[in-house]
Amino acid sequence: MFKAETFIEESVEQLKNKLSGNAMIACSGGVDSTVAAVLVSRAIGDRLLAIYVDTGLMRKGENADVGSMLTELKVNHRIIDASDEFFDALKGVTDPERKRKIIGERFIRVFEREAKKFGSKYLIQGTIAPDWIESGGGIRDTIKSHHNVGGLPEIMDLEIVEPLRDLYKDEVRKVGRALNIRFSERQPFPGPALAIRVMGEVTREAVELAREANAIVEEELQAAAQKGEMEIPWQYFAVLLPVKSVGVQGDIRAYGKTIAIRAVGSVDGMTANYSRIPHDVLERISIRITNELKDRVNRVVYDITNKPPATIEWE
Repeated sequence: MFKAETFIEESVEQLKNKLSGNAMIACSGGVDSTVAAVLVSRAIGDRLLAIYVDTGLMRKGENADVGSMLTELKVNHRIIDASDEFFDALKGVTDPERKRKIIGERFIRVFEREAKKFGSKYLIQGTIAPDWIESGGGIRDTIKSHHNVGGLPEIMDLEIVEPLRDLYKDEVRKVGRALNIRFSERQPFPGPALAIRVMGEVTREAVELAREANAIVEEELQAAAQKGEMEIPWQYFAVLLPVKSVGVQGDIRAYGKTIAIRAVGSVDGMTANYSRIPHDVLERISIRITNELKDRVNRVVYDITNKPPATIEWE
């Protein structure tokens, strides 16, 4: 049986022995990277620098939340605004695999620049087992290239260290609880962020629509769970589809975009079942999205596909 306390003790000791110089970690504020950051911080203290990259693709309020959380955990960190270069690199790109690889490569280039300033030769990543399993290799088929595995460039100046590589999400959460990290129960959020929740080309306008719709989904589902109307899903979000449809807003013909809602239950992310959200809750989400994003979105649909055959994220 997996014991979080034993894992923490052994990992910190291994990291002390392995990391002979300064190290940096790509910290998104998600459970995986945050747990990895705290483990390494315990091992080498201020020789670790956590880098949070503002890609312009993050959720509403994410930048402030992550900065506050890293300060609270006493992890040495820096926030880098690289949004312009991410949007420039993604211009005209619609293929999901290309998106993931471009984002992975951009992250590494940002980290390499910062590593030179900090004198770091190691890059810590919060890679967990499903990341490298789904990214393929050997006899494994590539389901999707996770940006921190299949999206890594072939040539890079940093040595990758992955202290959580053999853990699954439920085990990472156990470690987070043992480390008293309040983000331990946070729902998973993909490294490529809203870029893979915008079907088609990733533009600032499209990301802003996805961001606002995603915030409404999160707010309404969390409120419904607090009221006892339902259990909170394992993961839940909005997807902006690359289609427009005819509708009516007021008494005027509307030709607007479509938002899909996705909510699933899972343990480790390897399989998942769609969540049976009460219709009243879905209706509230739909009304808010079409009212608050009026003239841009006029249709909301709910995804009832399990994993497999679908993956949790749409891209």
